[in-house]
Amino acid sequence: MAEPLLQVERLVKTFPVAGRRGARLHAVDDVSLTIAPGESLGLVGESGCGKSTLVRLLARLLDPSEGRIVFDGQDLAGIPATAFAGRPERARIQMVFQDPTDSLNPRFTARDTIAEPLKLLARLQDAAVEARVQEVAHQVGLPAELLSRFPHQLSGGQKARVGIARALAVQPRLLILDEPTAALDVSVQAVVLQLLDRLRRELDLAVLFVSHDLNVVRLLTDRVAVMYLGKLVEVGPSESVFRAPRHPYTQALVSAIPGQGPRIKLSGEVTSPIDPPAHACRFHGRCPRGEDRCAREAPLLVPRGAAHAAACHFALQDPGWPILAPDDPRGTATADPVAGRASFGA
Repeated sequence: MAEPLLQVERLVKTFPVAGRRGARLHAVDDVSLTIAPGESLGLVGESGCGKSTLVRLLARLLDPSEGRIVFDGQDLAGIPATAFAGRPERARIQMVFQDPTDSLNPRFTARDTIAEPLKLLARLQDAAVEARVQEVAHQVGLPAELLSRFPHQLSGGQKARVGIARALAVQPRLLILDEPTAALDVSVQAVVLQLLDRLRRELDLAVLFVSHDLNVVRLLTDRVAVMYLGKLVEVGPSESVFRAPRHPYTQALVSAIPGQGPRIKLSGEVTSPIDPPAHACRFHGRCPRGEDRCAREAPLLVPRGAAHAAACHFALQDPGWPILAPDDPRGTATADPVAGRASFGA
């Protein structure tokens, strides 16, 4: 098995709570994961679970409270986020942001936007910059005549292509996609998603794909990690997780796929992320299977099958809830990643 390109070890990020002396909000709590070269990992979970904070930590836009972020053999966690922007390692980890309009400088043309990282990180000049801008614009399907336009002169899909081109210009090894189509019209989403999938395969990129859309995650990723209140509760091959999820929270998410059948509706109180009890399962109180043990003993994320791990006391007893039958077409990749979509956490 190939050595991981990215290895995250016991990553923690807490924030102080205004007006509550000594209290800490646990946004990311003891998260460990790996991404291999060329692998695509999906990250899912409802709003407020810590996905965005984890992404900012891995992109080195935010400093961790504890833990290691080992990228290509080098621990990046000790490099302050303020200093990381000017280091050569910045070029190897790039990000495509959720809203292409907000992430583009309104005073920069498309050419300027793509050229900026080439000048700052690759140290290219003049003709070399223009040649690379033209090359990457062609890769993402952005016509050369649009390079002189400003963001307000571009459509949503065109702005998305500019953002993708900017990220790819410096030839990163890891591309972080933070819900890259969430702000686009549905008619454009499928085209952009297909573009990203093609580029990932052609360029052999490792990808961390964050999305609320379960169908898209299943289609575009090799593995999926499910996050709940700052912790990973299940990690495994996408096909395995979607066909037979082991954690009750994952089962509830997957049951939201349209046409699946009975929807698992969660009730009860959500545990506060402010100093949550270390001895209890974070999902206790909403879990349909919760028992007294769950309030006394927090389950560990441990193997529950081949390359499949879940943080649940009952996962070993339960072989996995069969969500999709083997011949169910919804378990097969389709040409349209938006068709039959399921989402959660508005």
